[in-house]
Amino acid sequence: MLGDIGLKMLKMMDYGIGVPGGIIAENVGSALENLKQGLVNMPDQVVTAKQEEDDQPVVSIHTRAVPLLALLQSAVDNDNQVRWE
Repeated sequence: MLGDIGLKMLKMMDYGIGVPGGIIAENVGSALENLKQGLVNMPDQVVTAKQEEDDQPVVSIHTRAVPLLALLQSAVDNDNQVRWE
């Protein structure tokens, strides 16, 4: 996740916007649930990354969140921490 979209998702997880940052293993589950709830509460709007060209595809934040949701779920399943830079 890059730029504003990544920061928005960090805010939804309720772990601030600090970069670099991380979540200890015992707190990843709550971050995952916070992100899921944030996405449920957000209308299915299209959010574009800052692009130079207008012909770039637009992707909803819900679609952009799929890899992060999978990463967090894997961390929960394996009792792992999550870090980002």
